[in-house]
Amino acid sequence: MNTMAYLRKEKETVEIDFPLNRVWTSIPKAIKDLNWTIEETDEANHYVKVKTQAGFVSWSSILTIKSFQVDKKTTRVSVDAETPVTTISSVLDFGRARRRVDLFFAALAKILNK
Repeated sequence: MNTMAYLRKEKETVEIDFPLNRVWTSIPKAIKDLNWTIEETDEANHYVKVKTQAGFVSWSSILTIKSFQVDKKTTRVSVDAETPVTTISSVLDFGRARRRVDLFFAALAKILNK
């Protein structure tokens, strides 16, 4: 039986009608609300690397979140998610990286709209 591991990847980029500074300061709050762990932060480049919690039958994901100023009132946020899966766990883990990207954007929207 082959149990080779590979990465399942997802990417999403959205434009948000809030200034970069507000979005950037809200990202760690959203991550905290999700009980995920910040692994790496680059304040100058508005970059953060996050590790999600592993599930009972799934691996954790690594999310790379980048923020860019479009104009004074608009920010572009890009999220890349990678989840290692094996040929066995891939059936159980299908769509988890996508759901984690969606969870992040939902948590960020909740923080921004308070």
